[in-house]
Amino acid sequence: VQLQASGGGEVQPGGSLRLSCTTSGFIFDDYSIGWYRQAPGKEREAISCVSSSGDRTYYGDSVKGRFTTSRNNPNNTAFLQMNMLKPEDTALYYCAAKMRGASEYEFWGQGTQVTVSS
Repeated sequence: VQLQASGGGEVQPGGSLRLSCTTSGFIFDDYSIGWYRQAPGKEREAISCVSSSGDRTYYGDSVKGRFTTSRNNPNNTAFLQMNMLKPEDTALYYCAAKMRGASEYEFWGQGTQVTVSS
Protein backbone atom coordinates (compact mmCIF):
# COMPACT_ATOMS: atom_id res chain seq x y z
CA VAL A 1 0.00 0.00 0.00
CA GLN A 2 1.27 3.42 -0.91
CA LEU A 3 -0.07 6.93 -0.50
CA GLN A 4 2.03 9.86 -1.56
CA ALA A 5 1.07 13.48 -1.11
CA SER A 6 2.64 15.89 -3.56
CA GLY A 7 2.24 19.42 -4.84
CA GLY A 8 3.49 21.31 -1.84
CA GLY A 9 5.81 24.25 -2.05
CA GLU A 10 6.31 27.83 -1.00
CA VAL A 11 3.66 30.40 -1.80
CA GLN A 12 2.85 33.95 -0.76
CA PRO A 13 -0.13 34.74 1.45
CA GLY A 14 -3.29 34.75 -0.61
CA GLY A 15 -1.87 32.28 -3.06
CA SER A 16 -3.04 28.81 -4.04
CA LEU A 17 -1.68 25.29 -4.20
CA ARG A 18 -3.19 22.00 -5.29
CA LEU A 19 -2.07 18.90 -3.46
CA SER A 20 -2.43 15.42 -4.91
CA CYS A 21 -2.62 12.12 -3.05
CA THR A 22 -1.52 9.34 -5.35
CA THR A 23 -2.36 5.84 -4.11
CA SER A 24 -1.82 2.18 -4.93
CA GLY A 25 -2.15 -1.22 -3.33
CA PHE A 26 -5.74 -1.02 -2.10
CA ILE A 27 -9.23 -0.64 -3.55
CA PHE A 28 -9.39 3.13 -3.75
CA ASP A 29 -13.15 3.20 -4.38
CA ASP A 30 -13.77 1.59 -0.96
CA TYR A 31 -11.89 4.17 1.07
CA SER A 32 -12.49 7.68 2.28
CA ILE A 33 -9.47 9.95 1.89
CA GLY A 34 -8.57 12.38 4.60
CA TRP A 35 -6.11 15.23 4.67
CA TYR A 36 -4.16 16.15 7.78
CA ARG A 37 -1.46 18.66 8.53
CA GLN A 38 1.10 19.15 11.25
CA ALA A 39 3.07 22.28 11.95
CA PRO A 40 6.25 22.28 14.06
CA GLY A 41 5.40 22.17 17.74
CA LYS A 42 1.70 21.60 17.08
CA GLU A 43 -0.58 18.59 17.13
CA ARG A 44 -1.70 16.94 13.92
CA GLU A 45 -4.88 18.55 12.61
CA ALA A 46 -7.58 16.91 10.52
CA ILE A 47 -8.50 19.39 7.82
CA SER A 48 -10.68 17.59 5.29
CA CYS A 49 -12.11 14.31 4.12
CA VAL A 50 -13.85 13.08 1.01
CA SER A 51 -16.08 10.01 1.05
CA SER A 52 -15.31 6.93 -1.01
CA SER A 53 -17.74 7.94 -3.74
CA GLY A 54 -16.82 11.61 -3.53
CA ASP A 55 -20.35 12.74 -2.73
CA ARG A 56 -19.62 13.89 0.82
CA THR A 57 -16.87 16.13 2.16
CA TYR A 58 -15.79 17.45 5.52
CA TYR A 59 -13.71 20.50 6.34
CA GLY A 60 -12.17 21.73 9.54
CA ASP A 61 -13.12 25.20 10.68
CA SER A 62 -9.63 26.53 9.98
CA VAL A 63 -9.87 25.76 6.25
CA LYS A 64 -13.60 25.87 5.54
CA GLY A 65 -14.39 28.11 2.59
CA ARG A 66 -10.78 28.16 1.39
CA PHE A 67 -9.90 24.50 0.77
CA THR A 68 -11.73 22.00 -1.45
CA THR A 69 -11.15 18.27 -1.53
CA SER A 70 -12.05 15.97 -4.41
CA ARG A 71 -11.08 12.65 -5.91
CA ASN A 72 -10.69 10.85 -9.20
CA ASN A 73 -11.49 7.21 -8.53
CA PRO A 74 -10.43 5.82 -11.91
CA ASN A 75 -6.99 7.34 -11.31
CA ASN A 76 -6.81 6.38 -7.61
CA THR A 77 -6.00 9.96 -6.73
CA ALA A 78 -7.40 12.55 -4.36
CA PHE A 79 -6.85 16.28 -4.38
CA LEU A 80 -6.80 19.20 -2.00
CA GLN A 81 -7.22 22.60 -3.62
CA MET A 82 -5.98 25.27 -1.24
CA ASN A 83 -6.89 28.89 -1.91
CA MET A 84 -6.40 32.10 0.04
CA LEU A 85 -3.47 30.57 1.85
CA LYS A 86 -2.34 32.10 5.12
CA PRO A 87 0.96 31.88 6.99
CA GLU A 88 -0.78 29.72 9.58
CA ASP A 89 -1.42 27.12 6.88
CA THR A 90 2.30 26.37 6.86
CA ALA A 91 2.69 22.69 7.76
CA LEU A 92 3.50 19.23 6.53
CA TYR A 93 0.38 17.90 4.78
CA TYR A 94 -0.53 14.21 4.75
CA CYS A 95 -3.23 12.11 3.15
CA ALA A 96 -4.73 9.00 4.71
CA ALA A 97 -7.20 6.30 3.74
CA LYS A 98 -10.08 4.91 5.79
CA MET A 99 -12.26 1.97 4.77
CA ARG A 100 -15.90 2.92 4.20
CA GLY A 101 -17.64 2.72 7.59
CA ALA A 102 -14.44 2.54 9.61
CA SER A 103 -13.67 4.94 12.42
CA GLU A 104 -9.89 5.03 12.08
CA TYR A 105 -7.58 5.72 9.19
CA GLU A 106 -5.81 2.57 8.11
CA PHE A 107 -3.18 3.82 5.69
CA TRP A 108 -1.05 6.93 5.90
CA GLY A 109 1.10 8.55 3.28
CA GLN A 110 4.27 10.56 3.18
CA GLY A 111 3.74 14.27 3.59
CA THR A 112 4.39 17.28 1.43
CA GLN A 113 5.55 20.58 2.88
CA VAL A 114 3.50 23.72 2.38
CA THR A 115 5.08 27.02 3.34
CA VAL A 116 3.14 30.28 3.16
CA SER A 117 5.42 33.25 3.53
CA SER A 118 5.95 36.68 2.12
